[in-house]
Amino acid sequence: MPEMPEVQGLVEFLRGRLTDHAVTRATVANIAALKTYDPPITALVGATVTGVERHGKFVDIATRDGDDTAPHLVFHLAKAGWLRWYDALPSTVIRPGKTPIALRVGFDDGSGFDLTEAGTKKSLAVSVVSDPAEVPGIARLGPDPLDPAFDRDAFAALLAGRRTQIKGVLRDQSIIAGVGNAYSDEILHAAKMSPYALAAGLDEAEIDRLYQAMTETLAEALAAASGKPPADLKDAKRRGMRVHGRRGEACPVCGDEVRSVFFADNSLEYCPTCQTGGKILADRRLSRLLK
Repeated sequence: MPEMPEVQGLVEFLRGRLTDHAVTRATVANIAALKTYDPPITALVGATVTGVERHGKFVDIATRDGDDTAPHLVFHLAKAGWLRWYDALPSTVIRPGKTPIALRVGFDDGSGFDLTEAGTKKSLAVSVVSDPAEVPGIARLGPDPLDPAFDRDAFAALLAGRRTQIKGVLRDQSIIAGVGNAYSDEILHAAKMSPYALAAGLDEAEIDRLYQAMTETLAEALAAASGKPPADLKDAKRRGMRVHGRRGEACPVCGDEVRSVFFADNSLEYCPTCQTGGKILADRRLSRLLK
């Protein structure tokens, strides 16, 4: 799943290529991906892109039609979605149900992009709105973790009183925007903290360590994503991971074996020596079988 650093990389890439270009086509190939109907997606055609921004993991393409503000194209790539960029948009006809393409958008210089989604579980979401705040997922976002106003004390205030595992807190978009499964693993590894630690139980030193790990991990990932085209962002993310997706490999800090805990539709990775005092966390799938 693309998270804040990769989405910011997409935003910077699109901003540099789309600003001041007019939309010439917007074709929906998977109607389930389109979450709005008013304004219609055809309202984008003829409008000129004025900017591209990020809200959490959402991409927001703003447009203007003449002197009037036109709709925003907002999308969330979910777990298996991605953006495929073309300097010259293909002329092939999109056949709904026969392709992973959910949306195709073209521009007046001949360029364009497809939003694609792999797998059978379709969660990619596209909205055409007058204001990004009309998208429910954006309206409920918590603060951006790299916003200068989101300092250590603001972070501590969010954790206070939450009898929730810290892994879940970091992933909850209504608490902190933009962090997902992969970077929460990386942040907790850098902070030397168990994913099962309760947010409300962290002492001041642990909050300091977690806040520093969060800001440094995300800042490094943002720097790695900056300037890369969409086709390179996924590989850059994988290369930067120290524990996430590296089950069975050696921890780069202590050399212990990176372990996983599996859930219904995802997993977390951690280093026992660095994070849990050597304790191996129970595999949830096996625990269910033993009940």
